[in-house]
Amino acid sequence: MKLTRLQKAAFGIGAVGKDMVYALSATYVMYYYQDILGLKASFVGLILMIARIFDALNDPFMGILVAKTRTKWGRFRPWLLSGTVLNALVLYALFSAPSLSGTGLMVFFAVVYILWGVTYTMMDIPYWSMIPAITSTPSDRENLSVIGRTCAGVGSALIQVGTVMAVAFLGGDSERRGFSLLALIVAVLFVIAEVICVLKVKEHDIGKMETSTVPQMFKALFRNDQAMVTVLAILLINAALYLTSNLVIYFFKYDIGGAGWKGNYTLFTMVGGVFQILGMMVVYPLLRKKFGNTQIFKAALGTAMLGYALILAVCFAGLADSMILICVCGALVFAANGILTVLTTVFLSNSVDYGELKTGKREESVIFSMQTFVVKAASGFAVFITGVGLDLIGLVGNTDEEAIVAEQSSSTIMGLRLLMTVLPILGLIVAFLFFVKKFILTDKKVEEICDTLAAKKEAK
Repeated sequence: MKLTRLQKAAFGIGAVGKDMVYALSATYVMYYYQDILGLKASFVGLILMIARIFDALNDPFMGILVAKTRTKWGRFRPWLLSGTVLNALVLYALFSAPSLSGTGLMVFFAVVYILWGVTYTMMDIPYWSMIPAITSTPSDRENLSVIGRTCAGVGSALIQVGTVMAVAFLGGDSERRGFSLLALIVAVLFVIAEVICVLKVKEHDIGKMETSTVPQMFKALFRNDQAMVTVLAILLINAALYLTSNLVIYFFKYDIGGAGWKGNYTLFTMVGGVFQILGMMVVYPLLRKKFGNTQIFKAALGTAMLGYALILAVCFAGLADSMILICVCGALVFAANGILTVLTTVFLSNSVDYGELKTGKREESVIFSMQTFVVKAASGFAVFITGVGLDLIGLVGNTDEEAIVAEQSSSTIMGLRLLMTVLPILGLIVAFLFFVKKFILTDKKVEEICDTLAAKKEAK
């Protein structure tokens, strides 16, 4: 069951395709339905929150369905292929809304977005769950996970960086037409990517699969206080990041503005993506040589807060049109978030050992299922706050065919700046204080736990 380079490449291509789709929906649905089609932001945010929490609750049930599947094509690939085709169709429908208004458009959006979440889960859960069925070699499984996560980041970055310019190129003055054509292109690429993955990546029978239910997930969490601290940190950090990613397009369009706002937004997201990857792959390993993980975590939280504060200061100083300053501030935020992403995964892994020592049960699959649940819940909460916030500050979106960006009042611009910076800072402060007070898994403590567990296993 040794993996070939072709199989690894095919698995990575699948990750690129599926995260292009996820990024388009997660980043631009609010903008499309609120700013272009004119739905109230708070309504869009409410539907997005409901759908994402429902999606998070649906994950364990999808896992159970996959575990019970038996076909001559395998357990995972039939779901991966069917879910991909359905999700591609729904994605195109999501960004190709018919000429409806009022209640009709609200119903259309609610139904189609919930369908999008259900069909995405149909293919996402099988994609990650099939790694043990592809290879039994531990090193190959680790490499496959790294390849999948890295390629997923590439797919997400392609959409976040290229969407605004692609929409302008494809649609001209009509952002509505541009998003429709882009969604069609992404949907087609998505299907091609997953077909390659399904054809080239072969499954092997791994026998009975263990699955976890939502009650099991919460039960395991509540009896492991260190897992709870880590999960709360994941919730707050991701909520801050999603809040920023949802609001930053409005910031560049209405605050910085100007004819080149699309290019400036693209540059900022590109810089952010590069520094997030550098934070994970370069900065963290360098810091790890000299400092403990808990020290790095606190420093990263402080750096992210500093980045947000500097963005606000730059705006108040009347220097928001300086892309160098804005990008430097953004680089601090995104590099810190890259480090925090790595560390929360490390802490969650360490909490599994802690839980085993405390309760005698090793519940890594249940605990890590909770991570997916919380990230989706965080994104839902953040997008709801985004929607309510945009309505509260009175932001007026453009209509479909407006070539001139709508002007906003000074109070709206001020509110937008505060939403994008102060709210994330508050969330990160709570994460910092809770972490300092409750988290005990220092490097020394983790080493002691590992030694104790190893001694117990040797004694048996």
